[in-house]
Amino acid sequence: MKKGIHPEYVEATVTCGCGESFKTRSTKSVIRVEICSKCHPFYTGKEKLVDSAGMVERFQRRYNWSERGKQKAAPSPDAPAASPVAPAPAPAETPAATPS
Repeated sequence: MKKGIHPEYVEATVTCGCGESFKTRSTKSVIRVEICSKCHPFYTGKEKLVDSAGMVERFQRRYNWSERGKQKAAPSPDAPAASPVAPAPAPAETPAATPS
């Protein structure tokens, strides 16, 4: 390393807004932070999770999608069995040409 071009690496005190402080090393001797691992919601277990399941259910209700609608209902025993082949469409009638 070249002499005189690198900043001095000193012991630093990190202080959080909640009052927690700890020592580390940095180029600054005093560091102030707003949030630390002692008060962050993720680390304290107070994190609020987004209810994505409720959002999906609301979307399905809005567009009339439901789990029952996705599954095909079993045919009733009284209903006639559907033919596997669809009937051919009837030919379109053409108007008769009138002599002029």
